[in-house]
Amino acid sequence: MEDAWQALDGAAAETKTLAGLFASETDRLDRLVLEACGIRFDFAKTHLDGGLIERFTTLAEAQDLAGQREALFAGAIVNPTEDRAAEHSAERGEGAPESVDQARQFHARMRTLIDAVEAEAFGPVRHILHVGIGGSALGPELIVDALGREADRYDTAIVSNVDGAALAQAIRHFDPHSTLLVIASKTFTTTETMLNAASALQWMEENGVPDPYGRVIAVTASPDKALEFGIDETRILPFSETVGGRFSLWSSIGFPAALALGWTAFEELLEGAAEMDRHFRHTEIADNVPILAAFVDRYYANLRGCSTRGVFAYDERLRLLPPYLQQLEMESNGKSVRLDGSPVGRATAPITWGGVGTDAQHAVFQLLHQGTHLVPVEFIACVEPGHTLSFEHHAQLLSNCFAQGAALMAGRSSDDPHRNYPGDRPSTTILLDRLDPRSLGALLAFYEHRVFANAVLLGINPFDQFGVELGKEMAKAIDTPGALEFDPSTQALIGRAFGIEEEG
Repeated sequence: MEDAWQALDGAAAETKTLAGLFASETDRLDRLVLEACGIRFDFAKTHLDGGLIERFTTLAEAQDLAGQREALFAGAIVNPTEDRAAEHSAERGEGAPESVDQARQFHARMRTLIDAVEAEAFGPVRHILHVGIGGSALGPELIVDALGREADRYDTAIVSNVDGAALAQAIRHFDPHSTLLVIASKTFTTTETMLNAASALQWMEENGVPDPYGRVIAVTASPDKALEFGIDETRILPFSETVGGRFSLWSSIGFPAALALGWTAFEELLEGAAEMDRHFRHTEIADNVPILAAFVDRYYANLRGCSTRGVFAYDERLRLLPPYLQQLEMESNGKSVRLDGSPVGRATAPITWGGVGTDAQHAVFQLLHQGTHLVPVEFIACVEPGHTLSFEHHAQLLSNCFAQGAALMAGRSSDDPHRNYPGDRPSTTILLDRLDPRSLGALLAFYEHRVFANAVLLGINPFDQFGVELGKEMAKAIDTPGALEFDPSTQALIGRAFGIEEEG
């Protein structure tokens, strides 16, 4: 592996400018603009060239990316620190047969419960209150926000923050008697989620709902814990322990999306993701979009020292994509040791950040064009608008999206240094024909497989997340006097916030 990385390190100094690459490679668009699952992936305005792709392919071979990919889909142990498989693709029908069968059974159970809600087995339901955090909230919230703006089936609120202001805002206009509470937690012990659930149940009880627990659905990989909580077995939707939280929207965690959008839409979401699964699994490297995207990521993070990556959705319906990707990418690959526990010795996940165009142009693009940081940028847009207003809205939106990528690359020279744009700044553009369940499923599966490919190239485990645990443990210790001795600064903050007088 190190020999392959050394070859790449040596190639960094040989890379041409973007303008030079376009001038010297007449087939650049043919090789670096790819179509997969009805989505156009344009890597042409990155610094990848034939030589770099060849060297990255050598690295992929040295890291046995093909073998690791097969292990992923076969349900083998690809998360060795937790001795688990990572079987999110089985949720959409691509994986070990027994795991696919189990996922189908769980989906059938979810559909049965959705049918019961629609048949008013819970009484009239107008509001869905989903409480979860991390992967138990980010995925469903993205799906509902992106695809459910015209849906009028239910009012859906997804609450993750333990700050009571979030829950209070969500239920402000909800009728507790027609609200269905969904508690989503893989372990069914997540502190923030369980506190929000308890407060929601209290709200129902205080407003005269006769059997609040009878209006609760649990989504969990720990059904025994949900039973202990007081939820009837018929209203518990399990999912497999081998489905990680940030990869779980395809499982029962997607219940609020399937309920809000309808079962057909949820099935199309799964099929779009499965189509990308098949592309990633069976397509050669030169035409494999998640792998090429990982090559782009590794080039800028490791060969050019870029510590961040900007993601800008030029579609209001995808406004929650950047925060979704923050968890997917940084929680997965924000690691500093290899699978064997040795130091990685090179940059892993860049900091993912971003926003929505054209708003972001008036906020952060100054830095992208003239700042001292080189930031690879990713643009996501749709050919078909998501509204029926004048097409001028969409025309201006797309024109701005395409112009920003062109301007970052071309720059503009000026004798006035304040008006000089250096250019040669990279971007990738992902263009969907339309935003619908199938295309969104394919897009999100693309990002999942990109994360995995990056991890394999680095030799790290993308499926554990021990880094989030320490802060949780220390937060619990604050509630237990004497459980842990904190530093003087933290002790003073605790004293000020909770009115604890300092001794001495």
